[in-house]
Amino acid sequence: MDPRDALSAATIDDLVDAVVAADRQLASVSAHRAVLIDEARRRSEARRSDAPRAPGARWDAGTVARRELVSELACALRLPQRSMETLLAESEVLVHELPATMSALRAGEISYRHAKAMIDHAGSLPAESRKEFEEALLPQARRLTVAKFDGTARKARERTHPETIRTRHEKCAGDRAVQLVPARDGMAWLNAYLPTATAHSIYNRISDLAISLQRPDETRTLTQLRADVLSELLIDGVGAPGTPSAGLGQGVRATVLITVPVMTLLGHSEEPGHLEGYGPIDPETARRLAAKAPSFIRILTHPETGCVLSVGRSRYKVPKDLRRWLRVRDETCRFPGCNRSASRCDIDHGLDWQFGGRTDSDNLPNLCPPDHDLKSETGWSVKHARDGTLNWTSPGGRTYSTDPATPMGPAPPPPF
Repeated sequence: MDPRDALSAATIDDLVDAVVAADRQLASVSAHRAVLIDEARRRSEARRSDAPRAPGARWDAGTVARRELVSELACALRLPQRSMETLLAESEVLVHELPATMSALRAGEISYRHAKAMIDHAGSLPAESRKEFEEALLPQARRLTVAKFDGTARKARERTHPETIRTRHEKCAGDRAVQLVPARDGMAWLNAYLPTATAHSIYNRISDLAISLQRPDETRTLTQLRADVLSELLIDGVGAPGTPSAGLGQGVRATVLITVPVMTLLGHSEEPGHLEGYGPIDPETARRLAAKAPSFIRILTHPETGCVLSVGRSRYKVPKDLRRWLRVRDETCRFPGCNRSASRCDIDHGLDWQFGGRTDSDNLPNLCPPDHDLKSETGWSVKHARDGTLNWTSPGGRTYSTDPATPMGPAPPPPF
């Protein structure tokens, strides 16, 4: 039965009321989820509290308990472990430190996004200030959009916080970061979390340079010019064509892997190429990037099987060849849900060397340092299949599989 049939007699007002009711149910379920997550945290910590440190282990029982729970939940919910860490911390604050917010969420009076904004702002205040802050701000959460409430809460926090903004800024500056977020159609977002003065200085500089390029015959918009100026400054160390570049150093181009089907490279096919860390790119871009040595490593694939034919062995000594082959095969960390680039991963012996593990492509996945430690220090285990699939078993007995990013032929021959 089509679920829309039951709504055939409903008016628009009826449907609006139903959407509001459904949203209240989502909020209530979010509150229940927070209780479940926090209870799992409490039991995990209690179970491990008296456990002795294993011989040779680097982590204490508390760290093992936390990492096992985070990874277990992250894989079960298909979330990155960092997102799960955040959700775990939010649940603890919500359940134990913000009872009024929890009640409002359970009643469906606010959404989880409102509750998260309250957690973010109240959670950064001293414990003795949180109740007063929550009582003052909760009525606003019930009537404002999330963005409006977040702004109101931010201002209230500034008035309430006992530390000076300078002291808090010095602490938060340690979290500065840059993130690459893939988008659709061959595009991506490059996000930077920076001190506000630095961010404004960067934006003002690229804006000034972009404005200087505006001419009567210039077809690019100011927004497009800003993007082009930023790209040229970061990649080549100089501005876009025609941009003043005095005082700028010569840029350094990082190595990027670009996989190109042979027939595409020859111009006889329009099959997409593959850019490491992103995915499919149009044939013309693939051909252009493949021609840009040494910035890009060309990886040629068989037109029928798709197996890798060449990883540019002449460019590196033999040990680097195998690492490059594994990097192409895996592309990212091979732990479930992890998307860290293989270029920043460790090469792990799936079966530890001391237990007879071989230095063989079938025993060498890429694991980022945190997940490498997780495998070594907790109850996670992994088995390797001949096709490159990794079959993981969690401490709780759940199983997950991760596949190689690229179909590969045999590994480069020894010696490695």
